[in-house]
Amino acid sequence: MDVVTNEETKLVEVWLSRAESSSGLIRDWLKACFPSCKRQGYRVVVFESGQRDLFAATRDLLLENRMWPASRKPHNSAR
Repeated sequence: MDVVTNEETKLVEVWLSRAESSSGLIRDWLKACFPSCKRQGYRVVVFESGQRDLFAATRDLLLENRMWPASRKPHNSAR
């Protein structure tokens, strides 16, 4: 587990591996961490390692994003 605190943005990033994501001890720690950070004005973001192949998931995301603008209807603006 990696915990990165950004004082400027008041953000706490918690990075979990697959094994850590399923750990009850880490889940308990996170539950205690949220209220404590909130009282201090911080927002907590938890990133969990996924189950899919990183290359395939990134490729699929990029392809989906590339197709999105083409399928989007033009925005009507009154001038």
